[in-house]
Amino acid sequence: MAGANPLAVLPSMADDLSRVEDELMASVAAENPFLTEIAQHLISAGGKRVRPGFTIAAAATALSSDAPASAQAVTGGVAVELVHLGSLYHDDVMDEAQVRRTVDSVNARWGNLKAILAGDFLLARASELAAGLGVEVAGLLAATIGRLCEGQLLELQHAFDVDRTEDVYLRSIGGKTASLLGSACRIGGIVADLPREHTEALTTFGWSYGMAFQVVDDVLDIVATSDQLGKPAGHDLEEGVYTLPVIRTLAGPRGAELRPLLTRDIDPSTRDKAIGIVREDGGIENAIAAARSFAEEGRAALSTLPDSPGVTGLTAAANYLLESVEAAAS
Repeated sequence: MAGANPLAVLPSMADDLSRVEDELMASVAAENPFLTEIAQHLISAGGKRVRPGFTIAAAATALSSDAPASAQAVTGGVAVELVHLGSLYHDDVMDEAQVRRTVDSVNARWGNLKAILAGDFLLARASELAAGLGVEVAGLLAATIGRLCEGQLLELQHAFDVDRTEDVYLRSIGGKTASLLGSACRIGGIVADLPREHTEALTTFGWSYGMAFQVVDDVLDIVATSDQLGKPAGHDLEEGVYTLPVIRTLAGPRGAELRPLLTRDIDPSTRDKAIGIVREDGGIENAIAAARSFAEEGRAALSTLPDSPGVTGLTAAANYLLESVEAAAS
C-alpha cells in the first residue's frame, strides 16, 4: 500500500530510520564487491521500513517520553528488515518478477542463481545480527524464517486450486506476512526488557496488523486499477493465487460462474471477467470485514498497554491501516 511510514508521527523516528539505513548498508558489505552490490541493490531502492519501525516503536513502549532508539532496537530492526529483503529476493525468482520498487529485480539484472545466493546472504547476515542480541532473539528470528517458508510453500501447494480453503489461506498469510511483523514487535519488547505480558501484547498487535495488511493488499489486487497498483490488476489470479475475496466469492452464489474461469491458461479477457464477478459479488466486502476485524484486534492489544511514545506510534499505524481498509471498501 502506498504512502509514508505511518510511524513518522514519532519525532525521533526519522532519525532512527536513518540509522537503520546506515546499518543496513554496512551489514551487507561483503569481501566480494560484486556480492555487496547485489546485496545492497534493494536497500538502495528504498522502502518504508515498516518492520524496523515496528521494532523501534515496540521498544519505545518502555519509555515515558520520546528518545532516540537504543542500539539494540536499531540492530533488531535491521535484522528483521534483512529477513524481509532476503524473502523478496527469493519471491522475485519464484514469480519471475522483472521490477521491484521501481528498479530491476535482482533476478532480472543478474539472474536467478545470483539472486538466490544473495537472498541467502541477507538471511545469513540477519541471523548473525540476531545472535548478537541474545539467544531468545536468535531463536525467534530463526523460527520466523521457518514460518515464512512454510507460508510461502503452502501458497505454492495450492496454486490454481479452486478448492483452496479459507483456513489454508489464513495459515499461509500468517506465515508469509504476519509472522515477521509479529516478530518485529516482539524483538522490540525483548531488547527493551519489557514484562512478558507487555511483549505478548505487542506480538499480538504485530501479527494482527500483518494479517489485516495482507488481506487489504489482496483486496487491492482485485479492486484497484493497474495504474494505482503499479502492476496489472488481477496478477494473483494469473498466478493462481486465490485470495480471500476470491475464496469467498467461490463459496457464494456466483461461485459456479467464477470457477471455470480460474485456470492455468487464464488470458487477460478471462481474468478481467473473473475480476468483475469478484467485484460484483459480496466477496470483497466480506474480505474487508475480515481485515477490519484483524486491525481492531491489533488495536485492542495496544489498548492494554500504558501510554508511551511507542504506543502512540503503533496506534497511528493501526489507524492508518484501518483507513486503508475503509478506502478499499469505498
